[in-house]
Amino acid sequence: MNEGDEMDLNIKARNIGESTRVYVYNILSDNIINLNLKPGCSISEKEIADLLNVSRTPVREAFIQLSQEDLIETYPQKGTYVSLIDLDLVEESRFMRETLESAVAKLAAKEFPQALLFDLESNLNMQSFCIKEKNYTQMMKYDDEFHETLFKGTNKSRVWESIQRIGAQFRRFRTLNLVSTSIDTWETTYQDHTLILKAIKGKNGDEAAEMMKTHLTRAVFDKIMLQEKCPDYFKR
Repeated sequence: MNEGDEMDLNIKARNIGESTRVYVYNILSDNIINLNLKPGCSISEKEIADLLNVSRTPVREAFIQLSQEDLIETYPQKGTYVSLIDLDLVEESRFMRETLESAVAKLAAKEFPQALLFDLESNLNMQSFCIKEKNYTQMMKYDDEFHETLFKGTNKSRVWESIQRIGAQFRRFRTLNLVSTSIDTWETTYQDHTLILKAIKGKNGDEAAEMMKTHLTRAVFDKIMLQEKCPDYFKR
């Protein structure tokens, strides 16, 4: 962290059977993506190890994975920092998601398990609640779960896992978008999801795919506004 700053991580309970390395990685990844650890802030292995009451080895291993995902950067003689948001990487991830998720939405309209349709309906109810409560962290959680369920229902869960591995920059950008914009942005996200589900339930694959494309293209139009509002968060 910057000098004089106190680290304030959101630390969740450790899952049963979860290795220390995975636990540390999940804590750090979640806090970076949710902007508790802001772009450009410094972090150290010792500081994290002390805070989480673990040895430095799993922290070092988590740092390696976070570096591979472009979420942190280490500079010799300077230290380790949360990476700035790289809009080129954001666009690569967005393009990948648009391409794959449009195809998945079209598949979902052909055939989708009834139980998972119910899960999507329940998810939308929770998104609506998060909007009313202005809880962007939970909104992001249900947003991700909505998309993940589409992959699960079309037997493409491994594709979703691949997206998650290289899509961290885009997820962080979306978090910043939710935090920095008006509640209208949240409402738009919710309405997009509602229309996607409606098209899937109506067996309209082309409409589902087009709505998904529109949904994932919105981020393109938010780049300039977010750069102007939070210039220190972006790589120049």
